[in-house]
Amino acid sequence: MRGPFPVLTRRTLLAATAVSPALLSPPLLARPGAMLTGANLIEDPAAPFGSGKARESFRLLAEAGANMVALIPFFWQAHAADPNLVRGSALPRDRLRRGVRDAVDAGLQVLVKPHVWVPERWAGSVVFTDESAWRQWFAAYEAALLECAETAQETGAVAFSIGTELEQTSARPEWIPLIEKVRRVFAGQLTYVAHNAAEAERVGFWDRLDIVSISTYPPLGTATDRHGWRAAMERELGALRRLADRHGKPAWLGEIGLRSARGATRKPWESAEERAAPADPGLQRDVLQMWFDIARAHAIEAAFVWRWLSDPAGGGIQDTDFTIQNKPAQDLLGTR
Repeated sequence: MRGPFPVLTRRTLLAATAVSPALLSPPLLARPGAMLTGANLIEDPAAPFGSGKARESFRLLAEAGANMVALIPFFWQAHAADPNLVRGSALPRDRLRRGVRDAVDAGLQVLVKPHVWVPERWAGSVVFTDESAWRQWFAAYEAALLECAETAQETGAVAFSIGTELEQTSARPEWIPLIEKVRRVFAGQLTYVAHNAAEAERVGFWDRLDIVSISTYPPLGTATDRHGWRAAMERELGALRRLADRHGKPAWLGEIGLRSARGATRKPWESAEERAAPADPGLQRDVLQMWFDIARAHAIEAAFVWRWLSDPAGGGIQDTDFTIQNKPAQDLLGTR
């Protein structure tokens, strides 16, 4: 995951899980052989969900050709070894509710995809050295996650991620009962977004979920080394497809992205705050075009670009961040 803001038809779950028969979720719709496309959409403070600006941004995302959107509630902890995780003020329950409804009203299918925000670090740095801290962290995480899952259910989301890029936690046994609890409140498709194919191989609970997902930002080499781009993408997507096939699951790209900045292919995860560079929207479009092409070749069922903002004026040709709005790359969402 990059920084949050500047810095298939649904299978029946009732027979196999403890989901209440009263829980119903919209079917996940896709044409056979067509990849679902969408974006991770971040709430801009200038355009909060439920506002006219946010509704316009959802409409423009759908108009660009997207049929899905990932909405991201941020949980927060002070540092990587702090077990006192909190729900935080970034997309609380009422605004998440408005966001899902705005997206559904725009004709988009919704994945609710919580992230853990660790200042100046990332979710993959979360780790503890004693069992009491692990128990405390998972208890706090469970409370925040179940609140989001309940909101996703009541507002019509079709999919829910139990976590994103928590690579030092994904071997923990606490995930199994947590997945069962999420099943009781959310009837749609469940996934976890692993940090690239390497973490995905280590995850031990794919059989408890419906979809195998990764985020991936591998080094691609120079801006002109298209053979290097392709080799890196083939490694990640080939590994994802093989893993998903072993488990008999669909494969999703929960995040792919590139800044529209010169030299961004060397370190695709690097933010605008970490490195200043002139704008290069053409490079962003070319790289994302190749990601989409190779994803289709590997029959990846869905791909979400990082990112889109709730402000309809976000991005633009001179912007050098990951946002694809108002740049050539946004047109890729309409290709199937």
